[in-house]
Amino acid sequence: MSGLVLKLGPRERVLINGVVIENGDRRSRLNILTPHANILRLRDAIHPDEVNTPVRRVCYIAQLVLSGDADPGEARHQLLRGIEQLSQVLTDLDSRHQLDLATQSVVSGRFYQALKALRCLLPRERRLLETVRG
Repeated sequence: MSGLVLKLGPRERVLINGVVIENGDRRSRLNILTPHANILRLRDAIHPDEVNTPVRRVCYIAQLVLSGDADPGEARHQLLRGIEQLSQVLTDLDSRHQLDLATQSVVSGRFYQALKALRCLLPRERRLLETVRG
C-alpha cells in the first residue's frame, strides 16, 4: 500500500480532515492510507494576519478548504480566478508550471496539491516584491 507518510516532531500539530492532532513527546511517523485526505501541518499554515500578498491570498483560500472553513465549490471559483490573476504577473516557465499544476489540482478537487504548487511560488513572490520595494 502506498500513501502519505507524515513525520512529526514532538508536540507537532497537524490538521487531518478538519481535526487537529498533536503528536506526543517523541518523534513519530503516521501513514495516511486514505487517498485525498485533507492534511495541513499547522507549522506550515498561513495565519490570517500573514495574508498580505497575492500568492498568500490564493494559498490561504486553498488552506481554508483543507481546514473545512470554506466550501470547496465556492473556493474553486476564487482559486481559479486568483490563479488566473497570478498568471498575468508570474510569466516565467517555472511559475507557469506551478500555476498549471495548481489549476489542474483545483479543477480535480485536490486542494492539498493545489496548495503545495502555490506555496512553491512564495519565494519567487518575495524576491519580486523586494525588487519592487528596494
